Amino acid sequence: MLNNMTDCEEGEGGPNSQGDGNPKESSPFINSSAATNMDKSQQYDGNNMALFEEEMDTSPMVSSLLSTLANYSNLPTGSKEHEEAENNEEGSRPSKKPVKAPQLGTLMGVYLPCIQNIFGVILFLRMTWMVGIGGVFGSFIIVFMCCSTTMLTAISMSAIATNGVVPAGGSYYMISRSLGPEFGGAVGICFYLGTTFAGAMYILGCIEILLIYIVPQAAIFKIEGLEGPEAEAALLNNMRVYGTIVLSFMALVVFVGVKYVNKLALVFLACVILSILSVYAGVIKTAIDPPVFPVCLLGNRTLLSKGYDVCAKVIEIDNETVTTKLWRSFCDSEYLNATCDEYFNNNNVTEIQGIPGVTSGILAENLFGNYLEKGMILEKRGLASDVDPDSPTTNSNRYVLADITSFFTLLVGIYFPSVTGIMAGSNRSGDLRDAQKSIPIGTIAAISTTSTVYMSCVVLFGACIEGVVLRDKFGEGVSGNLVIGTLAWPSPWVIVFGSFFSTCGAGLQSLTGAPRLLQAISRDGIIPFLRIFGHGKANGEPTWALLLTASICEIGIIIASLDAVAPILSMFFLMCYMFVNLACALQTLLRTPNWRPRFKFYHWALSFLGMSLCLSLMFMCSWYYAIVAMGIATCIYKYIEFCGAEKEWGDGIRGISLSAARFALMRLEEGPPHTKNWRPQILVLVSMDAEQNIEQPRLLSLTNQLKAGKGLTIVGTCVQGTFLDNYTDAHKADQSLRKLMETEKVKGFTQVVISSNLRDGTSHLIQVGGLGGLKHNTVMVSWPRNWKQPECHQEFRNFIEVVRETTIASIALLVPKNISSYPSNGERFTEGHIDVWWVVHDGGMLMLLPFLLRQHKVWRKCKMRIFTVAQMDDNSIQMKKDLLTFLYHLRIDAVVEVVEMHDGDISAYTYEKTLIMEQRSQILKQMHLTKNEMEREIQSITDSSRGSIRRKNPSALRSQRSAEEGGGAAEKLEEEPGAVSNPKQVQLSHSKNVSTPTSPTSPTSPAAPAGGAVARPDNKGAEKEKSLLTATPEAGKDFFNMKPNQTDVRRMHTAMRLNEVITKKSKEAKLVLLNMPGPPKNRVGEENYMEFLEVLTEGLNRVLLVRGGGREVITIYS
Repeated sequence: MLNNMTDCEEGEGGPNSQGDGNPKESSPFINSSAATNMDKSQQYDGNNMALFEEEMDTSPMVSSLLSTLANYSNLPTGSKEHEEAENNEEGSRPSKKPVKAPQLGTLMGVYLPCIQNIFGVILFLRMTWMVGIGGVFGSFIIVFMCCSTTMLTAISMSAIATNGVVPAGGSYYMISRSLGPEFGGAVGICFYLGTTFAGAMYILGCIEILLIYIVPQAAIFKIEGLEGPEAEAALLNNMRVYGTIVLSFMALVVFVGVKYVNKLALVFLACVILSILSVYAGVIKTAIDPPVFPVCLLGNRTLLSKGYDVCAKVIEIDNETVTTKLWRSFCDSEYLNATCDEYFNNNNVTEIQGIPGVTSGILAENLFGNYLEKGMILEKRGLASDVDPDSPTTNSNRYVLADITSFFTLLVGIYFPSVTGIMAGSNRSGDLRDAQKSIPIGTIAAISTTSTVYMSCVVLFGACIEGVVLRDKFGEGVSGNLVIGTLAWPSPWVIVFGSFFSTCGAGLQSLTGAPRLLQAISRDGIIPFLRIFGHGKANGEPTWALLLTASICEIGIIIASLDAVAPILSMFFLMCYMFVNLACALQTLLRTPNWRPRFKFYHWALSFLGMSLCLSLMFMCSWYYAIVAMGIATCIYKYIEFCGAEKEWGDGIRGISLSAARFALMRLEEGPPHTKNWRPQILVLVSMDAEQNIEQPRLLSLTNQLKAGKGLTIVGTCVQGTFLDNYTDAHKADQSLRKLMETEKVKGFTQVVISSNLRDGTSHLIQVGGLGGLKHNTVMVSWPRNWKQPECHQEFRNFIEVVRETTIASIALLVPKNISSYPSNGERFTEGHIDVWWVVHDGGMLMLLPFLLRQHKVWRKCKMRIFTVAQMDDNSIQMKKDLLTFLYHLRIDAVVEVVEMHDGDISAYTYEKTLIMEQRSQILKQMHLTKNEMEREIQSITDSSRGSIRRKNPSALRSQRSAEEGGGAAEKLEEEPGAVSNPKQVQLSHSKNVSTPTSPTSPTSPAAPAGGAVARPDNKGAEKEKSLLTATPEAGKDFFNMKPNQTDVRRMHTAMRLNEVITKKSKEAKLVLLNMPGPPKNRVGEENYMEFLEVLTEGLNRVLLVRGGGREVITIYS
């Protein structure tokens, strides 16, 4: 009942396979190495093909293609080649003969091998018992279900097998190439285990026939005199000992040479056919002359044949009544006045015919089932029996007892192995003259033949044989004869020896085929730890695989019970057949362009029906075995998925993934996701250096910590140039991105665009990233380093454009500052805080991001703190209560603090810093200098500005002039560096339009010294100022008359005050999340915007600036 793997030894990884495990065939298609240079030169001759001559190397002419295709062959390295290799080693054939073209037809190549593999031990040893227990009706249902399953599987298999060439490996090859390496490896291993346990089942059947029906006296553990569990244990021990001996002998035969197994195959097949014919001949004979085959009953109970010599209590000898052996079995003495068993006294002994014949009408009695508990006595229906229901059963060892508890699903599990073996033809596809014609015809014809035999046997057994004989599994009531043998003609020994040799042959076929299947899987390289089993002898014999197969087979031998082993291999075969049906159904429904089978009589509905039947039968046979088998397959699947080799076989799972992805994308198009389902789908914008390496690798570390493998991640970059000239650089950049993503364990996609300038390229990425509804909703870009330097002038302008574009597109923006100081994925924070400064509401991004970060092991130990800012009119106590309630409903644990920021006056330092910022912007616009000159002049302007402020008379600021009359802010004078005496401070109270000096009411901002605003002018600075004013008098005039923009003053004031508070509270925080202000609406003052952000984040180590996308991303509802 296994797939004949004898001629399929190499699998996909024969001697010609390299690297990826795919067979290196003599392909007749493009890039074939068969054509010589001379052939190519001949192809180029003539003027008719001049238009295509430049592509002749990669696109051959049709004439040469058809010539190669006509001589194309794809022979797997099968057993014939192994035999020739063995003969070469022996020296009998010094030179190997060329491999002949396959010549096997449908009959010899497919039909007979399938017949040989399908018929087997269950037919001879368990079929009659199944009919007796389940009844004709129940048994017919079981046979019909199992045969229907294999027929539907054969239809699916025929479609797959005729959709191109199927090399060695049979079902494994078909499933793996149709469903992918994960399913192929999982099902391949299951099929291997099923084939291996089938070998154990055949060996156990062989030993059962030998020890029970041929030579019972050969038992090492004597059964004579033992009863009940002791006799059962002795029988199982005999099976284990002899099974191990036979297994060792068979493994040795297979190791020595496959050719002996092949030569004996026809002999074993002849034994099977002869045995079946003798059964039909015996059935015909019963209609004419029923055989005399008595069975002795006591009441309605079947008696053991070894417990009596004559089927009577007493007999008359010379007018004298003499007790029989049966009397002595139930009575305490041989005398007529002995005390006997109560049931023996109350019931008569009757003798019935065990085989009444096909015309006897016994079919009606055997029509329905008679399921038994273990230890129950076999009883004949319809026969009177006088039994006291209150008295216990005595002398039960004198009757024929049920050895196991039987039920319908048990019968299914035991019977199913007798219909396996349908893939023997597809395994030989390389040896067939026309595989695409022979496989469907031969396989379906073989299944039809065997199904007819099985169904007819169910009916004929029920019509010919008495029910108690059918239920007698080991023939204990019929003198120890094989029950099916009692029906055979001319002699029971035809069945006994025929079944013995057929089981021996099937066991050898299992031990031959299973190692080659394992070798094919190993050489494919999809399961790394099995690679050692791909090696073998010099001629390719799978020595290591044979050793493993024999070891696993020994497990079945140790189980020792045929009835326990059969359901195990049923599970594995059913799983294999289920996936064959699934493969055909998927290929049909997906309408893969390459799905063009020559066999046209298939339909996806039939495949799904077959798959459903397989799954149902698995759980009917044994639900716990089914779960174990599926668990093994799942473990192998996940192992291949995570550790196995990457394979691209054009399998159907890729197709179904594509269809599922398309369906999901179409669903996403129906509308935006609900707030509950919102998560950041991030587009990470990275920059590359001249070698196409990523400049900010920690961006991907942060992405991994934020995403944890969930949702969409796109890592994008731009290569400057044209597509034709820079495609190689773009490909190199893509490889660098993929490599870093793999290193940082970021699951996502890469996208590289080529554009004439980086600004447009970044804009294109933001616009077209993603597909359909699966688009990014968040952009992450690093803060531009050294943006103040002239050579980075365009870089910060590009950054501001990204801020503008994300704002217009309603996309959230994340800007990590000081990205190089962010932790890698391997670091761990054992303590610390993630501080959130919630200044304005942005849809809840500031709440959601720390929660996502703390899911990652880097940030897991960090506590979350939320700070919010209260203005003068706000009730800070109520704000804290409301915020705590809000966080409670959000299910977020955080410490809450409300920071009060009163509407204080604007300090002189703020006024000065704003003025310096605007002066620098103004001067840069008026002067067209080189980069080096610009850098020098910026420093000069800054120094001159500070000097001019110090030269102003401080007393002028004490007068009540308006801000319009004052040329600038005044500052205290310094007598000595580092020494400050009598500090005088000026604060400007600002309204919407004017700024008026008032008396000082608050201390100087602590940021002033850090900003370096107070400095003594030196002569060098004065000379620079003088030379600058001399060179550009107009510029100098405008410079000294500049007044700071009041909006800029207020913004600078806000930035400095916020920075002061944030630095005080969050200086030691591991990460600070902060609302990012919006960009200026016009192009004027872009440098000012950058300066505001610098001031806002000054003195903080890790800052994540967050700008929401204009929608709620977090909700309190479930």
